[in-house]
Amino acid sequence: MQKSRASFTVFFEDPFWVGVYEREEPGGLTACRVVFGAEPKDGEIYEWMLQNWAQLHFGPPLADARRPRAENPKRARRMARRSLAVQGVG
Repeated sequence: MQKSRASFTVFFEDPFWVGVYEREEPGGLTACRVVFGAEPKDGEIYEWMLQNWAQLHFGPPLADARRPRAENPKRARRMARRSLAVQGVG
């Protein structure tokens, strides 16, 4: 079974609003960057995607695009505490 994952993120990159569309597929991770003028509303983004989907230009796929797994916060706190503990001369 092949799994695919996609996400569209909108953020402010002075002086414009930028959207990044990422597709994670078995072949790797591909991305596309879209520049908006003013801050787009959710409905405007949806409408834009419906109209301009075929014109998106994705970059070449990056091999092994697996994202690192999120670490357990309790484990991270415990490891930080251990690293800060005073070590004797040895």
